[in-house]
Amino acid sequence: MKSHEGLVRLKLFQVKEKRRQLGQLDLMMGEFERMAAELDAQILSEEKKAGITDTTHFAYPTFAKAARQRRDNLFDSIRDLKAQKDEAEAALAESEAELAKAEALEQRDGKPREEEIPLTDKRAMIG
Repeated sequence: MKSHEGLVRLKLFQVKEKRRQLGQLDLMMGEFERMAAELDAQILSEEKKAGITDTTHFAYPTFAKAARQRRDNLFDSIRDLKAQKDEAEAALAESEAELAKAEALEQRDGKPREEEIPLTDKRAMIG
């Protein structure tokens, strides 16, 4: 039936959209992790130049302090993205289950196969 076919297409679209969103979240998390690693390297470099690693020291490099704050903000964002990813994975699983139900419904209510049509009806169709 057409209504089931449309339902299956809608559910398939929803599954593809959820997968795309998961992919975007993974890319963003990877990018933030890369940026945090670069900031770590910059922090170490600044501390090495200044010879001070104690963040409470009065002469601790301002750039290193600011880079630490940016890095910490990135870690907070990564943590938030992980929570979003968990939610998106749950939504994807739900969408996949709905798609499977819609496909099963379409198959169940779909066109009868040739062998399911009674013999008398076949003769009527032929002519």
